[in-house]
Amino acid sequence: MRQSMIWSKFWCIQMAVRVDPHNLPTVTMADMLRPLFLPPFLLLFATTAATAADYRSFAPAGQTGQMHYLASQAPGSAPTRALVALHGHPRDANKTFAAALHAVQQAQADTLADTLVVAPVFQVADPAPCHTDGVPTAQPGDLLWTCASWIAGGAAEGGLTSFAALDALVAELKQRWPGLRSITIAGFSAGAQMVQHYIGFAADSATPVRYVVASPGTWLYFDPQRPVDVADCPGQNRWKYGTDALPAPLGRNAAQARAHYAQTDIHYLAGALDSSTAPGTFYKILDKSCAAQAQGPYRLQRAQAYAEYDRRQLAPLLQRSVTVVPGCAHDVACVFGAGEARAGLLGH
Repeated sequence: MRQSMIWSKFWCIQMAVRVDPHNLPTVTMADMLRPLFLPPFLLLFATTAATAADYRSFAPAGQTGQMHYLASQAPGSAPTRALVALHGHPRDANKTFAAALHAVQQAQADTLADTLVVAPVFQVADPAPCHTDGVPTAQPGDLLWTCASWIAGGAAEGGLTSFAALDALVAELKQRWPGLRSITIAGFSAGAQMVQHYIGFAADSATPVRYVVASPGTWLYFDPQRPVDVADCPGQNRWKYGTDALPAPLGRNAAQARAHYAQTDIHYLAGALDSSTAPGTFYKILDKSCAAQAQGPYRLQRAQAYAEYDRRQLAPLLQRSVTVVPGCAHDVACVFGAGEARAGLLGH
């Protein structure tokens, strides 16, 4: 199944326009945005931030169910880099795709043609608690998770874990775009939780893969150490906060996952304002369990504490740190689009 879709991103405005690829209308993006009554300079900004995206499907090896993703280029093009951007808990793949694409557009002039932007969509059986307008809903034959299971490597109906699905997506990209020489997998919010947990269990790849973890609510620790002492919290080292009771289908034990994580190319991002209960931090949805509180009070502090743990315990020679993005709270467009995040997000 393939649908041609046009996605536009302008701050908090997202549009999804389905276009019949065999009967394209004579209409510009400016024509489609004009009903929003934007001033001319804002209309220009929104127009230049828009692009055509394919909603593509494939069946991972050994599966009959379909996985879906948005892609900025069609097979047959020749990008050498891919930026895979994972949506958050609302499965807002359109917003995440637009934020990643905008970040690429702000880089060097040749980056847009040379970089394939991809946003996978983890479809769910019951989308009501985690649906974003404009994102296609599940169809018969799709691989289905729950709103929470895909974040921590859970299995879809049929047994495929979300980590194995991401492995399969990497293989799909290399098959469809064989010229790729590097792949970046970046996640924001719940998508960052998924990426950070996935790293230690990711399949080995002949194509170099780097990772960007941006503002997750909680982190995977590889031992019982925590930055905050929380009394009477026996579950603070259980999966997904730690490696106790590690799900067997993930394919590696705790020591193997830790070693794999330690040697991987990883970059951390966080918004400077994602550190309070203020509007824009989405504090209401932040995990406030005792296991989460043991990692720090807010996302910025949790990120900084984890980076310090990384430098002391996981990979002292790499000295990974958090790029703190000024002026940003919990907003993927702000964090991904900032110049301060560009080197970490794009790798150049």
